[in-house]
Order: sequence, then C-alpha cells, then structure tokens
Amino acid sequence: MMKLNRENLGLQKKLPIKVIQFGEGNFLRAFVESAFQELNKHADLNAGIAVVQPIDRGMVSLLNDQDGLYTLFTKGIKNNIEVEEKELITTIVSCIDPYINYGHYLGLAKEQELQFIISNTTEAGIAFVASDKLDMKPPTSFPAKLTQLLHARYITFNGDNNKGLTIIPCELINYNADTLKSIILKYIDLWSLEEDFKKWVLHSCTFHNTLVDRIVPGYPRDQIESYNAQLDYEDNLLVSAETFFLWVIEGNELLKKKLPFEKTDLDVRIVDNMQPFRTRKVRILNGAHTSMVPFSILYGNETVKESVDEAFTGPFIKALVFDEIIPTLDMEQEELEAFAHAVFDRFRNPFIKHQLSSIALNSISKFKVRVLPSLLEYVERKNELPMHLVFAFACLIRFYKGTWKGSRLPLNDDERIISEFSNIWDSLSVNEVSEKVLGNATYWGEDLTKINGLKEAIATALKLIEENGVKEGFINFKNKLTPLNDAK
Repeated sequence: MMKLNRENLGLQKKLPIKVIQFGEGNFLRAFVESAFQELNKHADLNAGIAVVQPIDRGMVSLLNDQDGLYTLFTKGIKNNIEVEEKELITTIVSCIDPYINYGHYLGLAKEQELQFIISNTTEAGIAFVASDKLDMKPPTSFPAKLTQLLHARYITFNGDNNKGLTIIPCELINYNADTLKSIILKYIDLWSLEEDFKKWVLHSCTFHNTLVDRIVPGYPRDQIESYNAQLDYEDNLLVSAETFFLWVIEGNELLKKKLPFEKTDLDVRIVDNMQPFRTRKVRILNGAHTSMVPFSILYGNETVKESVDEAFTGPFIKALVFDEIIPTLDMEQEELEAFAHAVFDRFRNPFIKHQLSSIALNSISKFKVRVLPSLLEYVERKNELPMHLVFAFACLIRFYKGTWKGSRLPLNDDERIISEFSNIWDSLSVNEVSEKVLGNATYWGEDLTKINGLKEAIATALKLIEENGVKEGFINFKNKLTPLNDAK
C-alpha cells in the first residue's frame, strides 16, 4: 500500500504558518485541524499549522513520517440518521519536538504571518513551575515555553503591536485563557523581563477562554482493518471522532473577522461570555451522564446507548433532562432543547460503545458539580423536589454501598470516600444513611439535610430500591413523592 506523504498524494503547495499548536494528540487532530481545514476551504484563510510537542515524549516523529497528514473519520447521528464521513487532513505543515530541535521551535517566533496560538496540553498543562528559567532549552511547562516564544517574537519585531498573537487554549479547565495569561505574567516577573514586553503581552496579544466539545475515541484499534479497507494509502495516525462539534470562544467582532467560521457549517460560537454555554454543557451533557451511571448500572445496563434506548431507563433520563434540568437554566428554551436533543443523538451513537463503568470515576465529586446545582435550583424555583434527580441521587448513594444483588459494583473513587460509605452502610438504617450522607458538607459543600423534605425522600427511595429494585422502586417512589410535592 502507498506510503502517506505529500509527494505521493501530489500535495506540493505549502501553506504559510499562521497557527502554532501546542499538542499533537487525538483531540486536537480531530478538532482544531479539522476546523482550520474548513476555514481554508470555505473562507480562504490559507492557514498552515505548526505543531509543537509540549512534553518530552510524544507523536511528532510519527507525524513527520507522514508529512503531517492523516485521515479523520467522523461517525454519529444527525437528526436520527447515521452519518459516516472521512477526510484527509492537510493543515499541518510543520511538526517540531523542542526537546530535540529547540532552535526550530524558537524560530517559529519569526514567522511573518503567524496569528494564532492553540493548545491542549491536558488539564494539568496550564501550570506554573517555579524552577523553569528563561534560558532553559526548553523549560518544563507549556506556559513557560509560550512565554519564551512570545518574548522571542517581541524581540524579533521590536515590539511591533501588529505582531501580537491571538491565544486560544482548549484545555478542559474553566477560564483556561485567563489562567494561562496570569501564569505568563508570573514568568515575566520571575524572569525580570522588560516592562514593555509585559505591556505588549497585555495590549498586543489577546487571550480567549474556550469551551470545546467533541468525543474523540482516537485510533480505532479494535476496528482498524475496516478503517484501513477504506483507504488506498497506509495511515498510522488515522483518528476517529463523533460527528458532533462545538467550539465556544470568548471574543469580539475582531476575532470573528480573524476566524470567519460563519462561512463554514461548524458550530463555532464567538461570544462575549461563554459561561452560559459551559453551564449548559455541564448541567445537561455531563449531568445526564453522571445521573444515569449508578441508576442505570443498578438497573442492569452496561452502556450509555443502552441506557437511553431502553424502555424504562431511556424515558427516565429524558424526563430528568427536559423536565428537571432544563427548567433550571437561563438560556433560551429552544436553544437548550436543541442542545439536549443533540446530546441524546450523541448518547445513541452506535459507533461509540461508552461503558457506564468507565464514567463512574469520582461520581461523588462529579455529582456535586454536575447534578446537585440542578437539583438545588429546581427546589429554589419550584419549591418542590425534582423526583428524577432525587431518585438518581438515591441510586448514587445506594451505588456506594459497593455491592448489588451479590455482585461487586464498579466503584472508582478516593479510598477515603469508599471507606466512609462502607462504614455508613455497615450498620445503619436507610434513614440514618440518608442523614449521614446528606449531612456531610465535605461531599456537597453544604448540609443537604436542611433542604426541606430531601432527607426523607432519599430515605424513602433507598428503601424502595432495596425492596423492589430500580424500576418498581421508582414507580412506587413517584407515587409517594407526587402527592407531597402537590401539597406544597
């Protein structure tokens, strides 16, 4: 089979480097490169990407072996129709390992047409390492490497305000750009760099918080033969992703002109404030995930798709989202419902086998961030308990007992938390379990026994789950909770 490179495919035109990307992993290659390829096709951006390997061991050598080329396969459901597409991604024009060729890395600062810095160096990547020095080749942290590059660009172009860069991190932390900017400023102070350089960073460069959303399983090892059969070249870096794509970037009209995504079909939102979009994702997508895991595992399901397709668990999860989570959010109802329908399309994706056990990690802390705010906001707005969220909460507490019908449950949490729940469940009644768990403010950030009726409702649900199982338990719980809510 033909080797994948530019010569064999007749791709002689080399795009100018307008983007430096820190990170070469599956997500960026299935997300950012694809996005810039769409801009090149539909908006004539003419942007090439230089990929910088942010850690000592990475994939740059493999990318160089294929001249930065690889195939992106996208699969999913759009409007209840299965969709499969593939595309050769050609936007990467340079791949650099700064640990091997530091001079090549720092030389990127001299690129005349350079405009953008993109990154995804994992949640731990945006970090301050006090031992990093300006003269290290390279320093340890990504922010330190970027500070070096910005300083070199400032020196090269004599502080030209027109040579500032647009910095768009994609790490999965809130306020990712603000955090990155604050660390760069710390390095400027630590390294005693010029005050004028600091002003150049603050006024000539722009930093944009982001939210990225796309499931990227990556290299489809289990199905590689069927993928390879669709190609007439050998691709060692092909990557698979879901069809869904969302990129929310904080920015103004100037950024919209720099990145004219409105000329593409991609769902890219350049907005003044991305927090409502983040809240929407956390509450609906992540909240549904976290809510369904204990509930659905106790019922007997194994995957997310199975959970939303099953005759009992599917309607339960849908009601939880549409009837109890969406009413607690402040965005337009139509926008929220459209997003929720897209989420359920993603959950039903037949090409992604998402095991419930694999997303059970740290369910207590996830519930606190992703689900509990919806429950509390519902109580605040409606003055009643949301029965699906409360029942899911009870399933979570029951899940942390550790066994169900004689079998071990896939608990995956801090040993301290697992041990505490084991002790709570050892000898207490469901009433005492409810009080002990809800009253533990270290789990939830507050004492939940103060929420009117919640302690009693959780105890009732726990008793019914134990006696009747999840399905009959919920039916009986609904019958008991509805009159109580109606009486308020």
